[in-house]
Amino acid sequence: MYACGPTVYDYGHIGNFRTFLQIDILRRFLKLIGTPVRHVMNITDVDDKIIRNSIASGIPIGEYTARFEQAFLEDLDALKVQRPEQFARATEHIPQMVSLIQRLAQAGAAYQTEDGSWYFRLAAFPEYGKLSKKDLSGMEDGARVDVDEYEKDSARDFALWKAAKPGETSWDTEIGRGRPGWHIECSAMAMEYLGDSFDLHAGGEDLMFPHHENEIAQSESVTHKLFARHWMHVRFLLVDGRKMSKSEGNFYTLRDLLLKGYKASAIRLALVSVPYRHQLNFTFDGLTEATNAIERLRTFSQRIKTGNFAAGANPALQAAAEKAQADYLAALNNDLNTAEARAPIFDLIRTSNTAMDQGELLAGDRDAILAVLASFDAVFDVIEDSDAEPTRAALAWAEREGRMKDVVPELLTRQSLTDEAIDALVAERTAAKKQRNFARADQIRNELAEKGIVIEDSKDGVRWKRK
Repeated sequence: MYACGPTVYDYGHIGNFRTFLQIDILRRFLKLIGTPVRHVMNITDVDDKIIRNSIASGIPIGEYTARFEQAFLEDLDALKVQRPEQFARATEHIPQMVSLIQRLAQAGAAYQTEDGSWYFRLAAFPEYGKLSKKDLSGMEDGARVDVDEYEKDSARDFALWKAAKPGETSWDTEIGRGRPGWHIECSAMAMEYLGDSFDLHAGGEDLMFPHHENEIAQSESVTHKLFARHWMHVRFLLVDGRKMSKSEGNFYTLRDLLLKGYKASAIRLALVSVPYRHQLNFTFDGLTEATNAIERLRTFSQRIKTGNFAAGANPALQAAAEKAQADYLAALNNDLNTAEARAPIFDLIRTSNTAMDQGELLAGDRDAILAVLASFDAVFDVIEDSDAEPTRAALAWAEREGRMKDVVPELLTRQSLTDEAIDALVAERTAAKKQRNFARADQIRNELAEKGIVIEDSKDGVRWKRK
């Protein structure tokens, strides 16, 4: 599969990462059910916005994009998005793009203008519009559009290669000095690594037209084969019921949310809580709900892993685990219905907690239930707690970038204690209780609570967690 990746001109926002996370859900589910996956993602490191911003900042384009590409990769890792088998940077595939433009010219689907730029001749591809189902009958024959991103109802000959302009990054090639248009990049790189035809092409819904429509036209005009057999378009998200924008004050990057004290795992779960084909209304209440859901998962996982259970198996719990697994897989098999996939897992947790309270959960049941949790986490990947590192990385970034004013005080308080220091205090509290020094034990609990550390006493032992 080929997935349209980032244009590295700025930090990615949560709308971008909703798309990458939904593609990650697809990738993980395919692997879970035994389907081999070869996943290619492009990195657009030259386009109109990048050139404009690099010139304005006085930083060479390669240096400018390297900063934001690294930030993107760090954010992927923070959200536990599995990396594709192949990253493809546009600037490293100029020869492939030039070759494709030459093939288009030979097929009569590309032409050069007086300034040296190359355009795709829309009239040469009668099927144009078949993906988006747009009525393009009124398009003006021969009208051209030069910018990479343009009006969503504009169907015109589009730029394949832009002749060099003073001050812009450009390449000397057989078709002249210049740089590629945005659309040709993905066609050339997808076919370079996946061939003339491949199984699935994914991206955000905003890319269906014109970007994906243009990819189809460019590719199929020279191969005369179906470019991608299936398409996956992830819907936009809203924030508090409104379109996300800086002017609305509801524009968030992953780093913004981490500095507000939210955990990367909660952001991951919140952004995939609604199936990809439906619009997600992102709210902070929803982020809190995701946080609470993860705490339930982690608390249950720890309880069942560390509990002492009698030998044997309870047929009712065995059946409950089998049903949860079947319902979970059925939901994901139904067009990746992530919302429905969660329900059977939490039903199983509820049933299992009740059985444990009543002493009815046995050792064989634990193994069956842990297998279901492992299957769930193979796709959702939120049970294992690795939230501390993304938070520490975000704080280090905020310090470097002069963004410490954006850090909520509670986050700094929570981060002031290392895991080792917390373990030592919990051990001291346990010892104090054994010595019947309850005043010191309560003092330690209160000190930890003030720093966002919750201690849980149970018959299976003492656990702690960060809020």
